Amino acid sequence: MGKLPAMLADGAVRHFVKMPVTLINCPGISLMSSPLLLEQDQALAIITLNNPGRANVLDVPMALALLEALQSVAANSSVRALLITANGKYFCAGGDVNSMQDGKRALPVILEELLKPMHAAIRIVSELSIPVVSAINGPVGGGGIGLALCADLVLAAESMKLRGGYSAIGLTPDVGGSWFIAQRAGSARARQIFLTNRPISAEECLDWGVVDAVHPDLALNEAARQLAHQLASGPSLAQARIKTLLQQAPLNTLEQHLDLEESFMLASGESADGHEGISAFIEKRAAKFL
Repeated sequence: MGKLPAMLADGAVRHFVKMPVTLINCPGISLMSSPLLLEQDQALAIITLNNPGRANVLDVPMALALLEALQSVAANSSVRALLITANGKYFCAGGDVNSMQDGKRALPVILEELLKPMHAAIRIVSELSIPVVSAINGPVGGGGIGLALCADLVLAAESMKLRGGYSAIGLTPDVGGSWFIAQRAGSARARQIFLTNRPISAEECLDWGVVDAVHPDLALNEAARQLAHQLASGPSLAQARIKTLLQQAPLNTLEQHLDLEESFMLASGESADGHEGISAFIEKRAAKFL
């Protein structure tokens, strides 16, 4: 029988330093000018891109603020779910192309300065044991695609349009966009998105499996918060194990995966949440998970 990873042992799923927060902005950046906001609503952390005047473009200040916010979330044991969204009409227009032409520095140097913190941020999201929801409130392109699709569950507004855009300026995908699109929609759809640069509507994204649900623009925020709060009140150990199972499934043989499923099921059965869930089902009441 497969061994249960130590990080998923009962009571140790998130070995983080406890740091209660209500509203956080990045050190050295005033709240009014911060490119990103981080707040905590009960057990839900919310990261909001906050540069609507520039379509929430990914520049170095935004990338550094995002990385710092995600480090804060990962270090906060009271956070049980994460919501990623944006202010304004755009979710994220992608990288700041205007900053990529600098007579004093080579383009690869400029790109690396942005990619290092952005890719570090995406890695943190991929390693979070808590559920992650994204709410794509408007058009998204370029590097914003990876940030929008790195979540476990992706909700979109009806006005959302997705456009690759990289090959139009002679560049290639980054921030995990090509990986997430291929995982969600398959390589054929990914080729259409990144080779043709055709804007893909929200309904088409839903049909292709790029997003999980589409809501009217004015209803998206409430729908996303309700879903994220629902996940935040769920059984954190079981949710973390589910995420691990789904991540490991493409890598395992059936025999390996059955062993992992067995070890996780038995460990879950020993947990307080497992006992509470069974009791609540039998007693026909809502479960109260730790």
